[in-house]
Amino acid sequence: MGSFSIWHWLIVLLVVVLIFGTKKLRNIGTDIGSAVKGFKEGMKSEEEKSQAKAEIAPAAGQTIEGEVRKETANKSGEG
Repeated sequence: MGSFSIWHWLIVLLVVVLIFGTKKLRNIGTDIGSAVKGFKEGMKSEEEKSQAKAEIAPAAGQTIEGEVRKETANKSGEG
């Protein structure tokens, strides 16, 4: 008697749909989905973010050449 049967859950779902309407429930679902997606993006480390950007492939037939340099602060005041 502690657990509900499938009929109880269907009646609860029907009442919720009648109260809120399908449009409002769809908007709530969309908002929750975007919040979860934003949370997952926020949990990624900076290294993972830069690695994901570096993995973007160039378009077919396009060659990209370059050199990566690490910029450091000049302590002597020259530069």
